[in-house]
Amino acid sequence: MKRRRFIQNAGMLGISPLLTTALPTNTTEDIPVNTTTRKLWLNYLQKLAEPVLTSLAADQLKQKMPVEAKESSLINDRAKYTHLEAFGRLLCGIAPWLHAEHINEAESQLQNRYFKLAVKGIENATNPAAKDYMNWGDEGGQPLVDASFFAYGLIRCPKLWEALDSKVQQNVVACLLKTRKIKPPENNWLLFAAIIEAFFITINQPFEMARIDYAVKQHQLWYKGDGMYGDGAEFHWDYYNSFVIHPYLYDVLKIAATKDDAFEPIRKQVLCRNLRYSQIQERLIGVDGTYPIIGRSITYRTGAFHHLANMAYRQQLPKELNPAQVRCALTAVIEKVTNTKDLFDENGWLRIGVYGHQPSLAETYISTGSLYLCSAILLPLGLPESDVFWSSGYEDWSSKRILKGGDLHADHAL
Repeated sequence: MKRRRFIQNAGMLGISPLLTTALPTNTTEDIPVNTTTRKLWLNYLQKLAEPVLTSLAADQLKQKMPVEAKESSLINDRAKYTHLEAFGRLLCGIAPWLHAEHINEAESQLQNRYFKLAVKGIENATNPAAKDYMNWGDEGGQPLVDASFFAYGLIRCPKLWEALDSKVQQNVVACLLKTRKIKPPENNWLLFAAIIEAFFITINQPFEMARIDYAVKQHQLWYKGDGMYGDGAEFHWDYYNSFVIHPYLYDVLKIAATKDDAFEPIRKQVLCRNLRYSQIQERLIGVDGTYPIIGRSITYRTGAFHHLANMAYRQQLPKELNPAQVRCALTAVIEKVTNTKDLFDENGWLRIGVYGHQPSLAETYISTGSLYLCSAILLPLGLPESDVFWSSGYEDWSSKRILKGGDLHADHAL
């Protein structure tokens, strides 16, 4: 019933789902992997991407996207940032899929459509003459955050950069350079500055290695043990190790190491921590796809599993985790979070909450655009259907296996 409601909701939003036949009402174990499961993920992608990309490509994102905040008094302030939030975060999550090859014809058609919309969207977002030209650093510090998600998206999908004409590429660089005047606080924000410089490395643009070096050194100091970093000097029990720290830090190091081999030993050390935190993330997923609702920014929903999804996409899961069990665990999370009619408004825009509409769960910096970090769970769509992540059969994840009475290896700290 949950899967059927998921597809029905897509129709209610005016979005034609990829999966046009009714889904079976039996359990996930009985469903063919290469049909229902990947299409369920694609339906989620489509519902997230459709309003953002079509509006931005038409130069109408600012006109059409609502601005919701926890309190009405905050709306005007968050409106300065929310559009770049929506685009940058969405792009970061769907970029591997936009770059993917060896996908079936129907999926390829959707991919091609969204790729073209994304290219046009980048043009409008970075063109000072466009209505949807975004705040890349002209006001406030928030643009550093979402310019970084945007840059991360271009790192994950080099084809997008290559598809831009030279004038748009110049506009992109000019927009990202605006963020250099924003001084990041001593926390995960250092990685936002670092990944923009890492992007410049990938396109042979002049870059500031000092911003990368400082971010790396500080996070080495802030490592708390057992795969967990502090967000700054203090430990915060939230999902920022997944939202930002683990994915950003590793990919910054991977790119920086191409310019300075002194980063390579650190990259290897960070990978060990990546592996451990992957294990922790997988065990956080309950038998029904729920997970602890703890810490700030919880309204990023499925973005809480950015790191686990990224490790699956990079094919770097620890040996204790089979790709199949990670796929099934992440699918359960997607199903659980999307099994509510209040996830989107009547026009298909995300609403604040975790399970439906729960605006009181938001912090003062949360607005409609912020919520699109939920797309980060979709990174494994960058793997083709033939990859073991998608092609292998159903497998229980750790909590489900244990609570069925199954035996499992003991969990140990790093």
